Amino acid sequence: MQGEIFRHHHRVTYAECTVGNHIYYARYLDLLEAARGELFRAVGVPLLKLQEKGIIFPAIECHLEYKAPARYDDELVVEVSISELGRVRLDFTYRVMRGEVLLVQGTTRHACTTLEEKPKRLPVEVAEALGPYVMAGGVG
Repeated sequence: MQGEIFRHHHRVTYAECTVGNHIYYARYLDLLEAARGELFRAVGVPLLKLQEKGIIFPAIECHLEYKAPARYDDELVVEVSISELGRVRLDFTYRVMRGEVLLVQGTTRHACTTLEEKPKRLPVEVAEALGPYVMAGGVG
């Protein structure tokens, strides 16, 4: 069974594009971060509130595959799901779409830590809030 997919909408800005009128490759990480932040907000655990409690989620790994370019003014949808929700680790899976066209797919891995970057167990309320977006077999 597939978990729910969170969808974040984004219109490509001129500032995100290269002279060749496509999104600069590293800017996709900004899109993924925005989508991930909106997912946390949508499930009722905004990242700012977690940070105020001393909890952060630094990225420890990422992988992106570029399939087709996005261009200025394109309307994109960033799909986010969770491929693993562990005691300390969270793995997110993404697809960046323009209509039915897959532009980018990838993953990011994050650790739950204190502000001092010491590993910390994922709070139960966060795990429960994110639970619907976990793909089958993704709870560890």
